[in-house]
Amino acid sequence: MAAERAASFTNRSIKNTAKLEGYKLALSMLDLTTLEGKDSSEKARSLARKALCPDPTNPSLPTVAAVCVYPAMVSAVKAELARASSTHKIKIASVATGFPSGQFPLDVKLADVRDAIEAGADEIDMVINRGSFLSGDHASVADEIRAVKEVCVSASHPVALKVILETGELETLDNVRIASDLSIRAMAEVDDQDHAATRRRHAAGYFDFIKTSTGKVTPAATMPVTLVMLEAIRDWYLDTGRFVGMKPAGGIRTAKQSLHYLVMVNETLGHLTGDGACPWLTPELFRFGASTLTNDILRQIRWLQTGKYQSAHDFSEA
Repeated sequence: MAAERAASFTNRSIKNTAKLEGYKLALSMLDLTTLEGKDSSEKARSLARKALCPDPTNPSLPTVAAVCVYPAMVSAVKAELARASSTHKIKIASVATGFPSGQFPLDVKLADVRDAIEAGADEIDMVINRGSFLSGDHASVADEIRAVKEVCVSASHPVALKVILETGELETLDNVRIASDLSIRAMAEVDDQDHAATRRRHAAGYFDFIKTSTGKVTPAATMPVTLVMLEAIRDWYLDTGRFVGMKPAGGIRTAKQSLHYLVMVNETLGHLTGDGACPWLTPELFRFGASTLTNDILRQIRWLQTGKYQSAHDFSEA
């Protein structure tokens, strides 16, 4: 049923004017990402420049939401963003906690998080221990999430947490829903210890997320998996009135796919606040974790604006 419902979102008719606005919205929600063993400081700086101006021939386009890198690259991204623009709102996201396996001792994971934050990370993308989860030790998974969230909360600047479920290894949609609920509750339990700090963080646009994948496992993000996670977010909001963000990551490669995901967000969460707006159709509460998606969105925008398709090599990789 989840697969059938998810497939229905791909059948919506979207006119070209709406497509253009949808592509711009998707661009503003991107976490521009490089997570390769050959990453260098120069590639990180280049990615930061692209984040600020995705298409130099069209400077009116929005910036992306964040740049996502390994902890060792955070300082290079921060320096480049600061050098190029003093007014940018691009966040720096860093994978941590023994990414991508999550099979590290807790003290090492927490040190990884602290190092990333001290280097300037605004967001931490942590991975859960799927082995513990699948063996039924849900308590230890929740304990680790709370421990990481406490490091984020104690930082000297606001830091958001994204919990990566690695859904491609969770085996069933039931497990995806259980892991989503567990992660949301664990993060909220830390927030409950200091409501004033939580309100300040949210007012500044820092919300916690659940995220599908590391991008290192196949399958990564899929529409049925994302739908199940969005429904967990919906039910949490209906129960508590509290917002949690969503980040599908990996496997979303085309601009057309990004519109399908935005339709799914709107039809699953768009009616909740009752004021005709959908808070999740903003970079504060929805992100795409992608690398190749960016250039396809830029190609489609260029086509809608000029009537001419661009070659892939017309846009930089970073």
